[in-house]
Amino acid sequence: MNCEKYIGLDVHQATIAVAVRDCKGKVVMESILETKASTILEFFAGLRGTLSVTLEEGTWAAWLYDLLKPHVARVVVCNPRKNALLKHGNKNDRIDARKLADLLRLNDLEPVYHGQTGVRTLRELARSYLTTTKDMTRVMGRLKALYRSWAIPCAGRDVYYTRHRAEWLEKIKHAGVRRRAEHLYEHLDLLQLLRQQVRRELLLESRKHTITAKLRQIPCVGPIRAALLVAQLQTPHRFRTKRQLWAYSGLALETRISAEHCFVSGQLQRSKKLVSIRGLNPSFH
Repeated sequence: MNCEKYIGLDVHQATIAVAVRDCKGKVVMESILETKASTILEFFAGLRGTLSVTLEEGTWAAWLYDLLKPHVARVVVCNPRKNALLKHGNKNDRIDARKLADLLRLNDLEPVYHGQTGVRTLRELARSYLTTTKDMTRVMGRLKALYRSWAIPCAGRDVYYTRHRAEWLEKIKHAGVRRRAEHLYEHLDLLQLLRQQVRRELLLESRKHTITAKLRQIPCVGPIRAALLVAQLQTPHRFRTKRQLWAYSGLALETRISAEHCFVSGQLQRSKKLVSIRGLNPSFH
């Protein structure tokens, strides 16, 4: 007798909708749990058989993966953008949990990688670094937009430097606008200090991983890029082929072509159009 059970979790801040299906797809149990570790583990302790669990990638996914992994046979964190079935028909927590359990039973889910806990600290520091850098870029853009809104040319980076700020602020005649620019400069200074601190912590943590030294031997890969590569990729063994690794890392080439075949004297032939090739952006997924 096949005792395997497929469990779908529709996770929310306060509650989790749970649907349990057997190997034939029949719903054998449904419940609403509090989003609390002790409650979740108590529920799973009462289930028998080989347990497979799925939930969608989101705020709670990493926590739930680490919580459930030791207690079940398989945990699949799936990509919500690929779950087309959830968008059809009626939708509520109970229905979504049922659909997730059925997709898991049919092995029709696109998984999101979870599993390497050894680089968790490096990953969190990398996220802090990238987020702080984006915030800095956003404030710098707002600062230049303010000057442009008053027809003040501000090309280059001089507008950001401390030694030139008094000169730039004098160009703003309106007191309220000038005060707003001062606030943006204060915000920029705080973010610059924070970014330096996060950068130091990221580099210090990356030195604990010997692979970063090998990655730095690649041309154009410095200490920051090497740390981000380790944090985002985690392990190359998660990829089935080298091409998947290259594409995920932004190192692969994209080829574009259309109308690949044509008829010449009644015979089907492959078109001689040149294939368009371009590099991917070096940004992580």
